[in-house]
Amino acid sequence: MPPHLHGGHGFPGVQESSLVAVPIVGEMLLLILLLAGLTALYLWRSGRLGLPAAGRSRSPEFDARRILAERFAQGDITADDFLERASILNWTPGTEAVSDRRRRRNGA
Repeated sequence: MPPHLHGGHGFPGVQESSLVAVPIVGEMLLLILLLAGLTALYLWRSGRLGLPAAGRSRSPEFDARRILAERFAQGDITADDFLERASILNWTPGTEAVSDRRRRRNGA
């Protein structure tokens, strides 16, 4: 006779075949976590997912450039005012944004 009918090993009333799904569920959970991680990595690398900078604060110059660009975009200042103020910040608009993105992607 089978051991589970005569007080064999294991839990009473639990057949071995009912435990077959436990590793499958664990593997599926691991697969879902792996896919979520890879998706997050892809979105972060493509620039669609902005993660908070851990311990890093932005420079005052960066904030000044952002505010200047926003004021120009909203029409608060003219193009001449924008270019004059950008030169005071030692900033050539259009060049820094690309190098900043590359620097962030490369982890520097």
